[in-house]
Amino acid sequence: MSVVAEAASAREAEQRCRIVATAERLFREIGFQKTTVADIARALRMSPANVYRFFGSKSEIHVAVARQLMGEVEAAAQRIAAGPGTASERLRALVRCNEAMNADRYLADRKMHEMVEAALDEHWPMIDEHIDRVDAVVQFLVASGMESGEFAKGDPELAAKLVHTALIRFCHPRLMVECADRPEPTSEQMIDFCLAALRAGVSR
Repeated sequence: MSVVAEAASAREAEQRCRIVATAERLFREIGFQKTTVADIARALRMSPANVYRFFGSKSEIHVAVARQLMGEVEAAAQRIAAGPGTASERLRALVRCNEAMNADRYLADRKMHEMVEAALDEHWPMIDEHIDRVDAVVQFLVASGMESGEFAKGDPELAAKLVHTALIRFCHPRLMVECADRPEPTSEQMIDFCLAALRAGVSR
């Protein structure tokens, strides 16, 4: 790729990032459904046609915003998984972080929660992709614990899916809302439960 092409590609990536960041801000301010491409263009001081140069439709902008938010959660999980501490300590930190980040993004801000509801109801593909990525991080931690002898030997893929399923109400935005008035079990209690199961061993 030539220097000119690289510069053009970098400018395009930067512009896409600006559009996504502006869209996210407007989603929080006026709502996911109410925000139009014209609103985004106006905030960026460009024409709607210019926005459509980078995104083919409003739905593509929705997906890009959701992908960015989920990507931030995934990146945080990966940093924790690759960081210091025992497998148990890292798993606990991962769940705490995931719960806090999702609460901040989707529960504290009801307008953003509208987007999550739409993503779930309309089965946006990145939802399954996000779940798979988080499963992979949990599987890495479980395998690490099995290798070190911290957890009983077994199938790390199955164990990771069981752990993720057991803890789903603390990271799934819709379940977090529905279970908000049910204080127990707490995430700490469920983490303890899962760690005890991992130490005891999981069989098919």
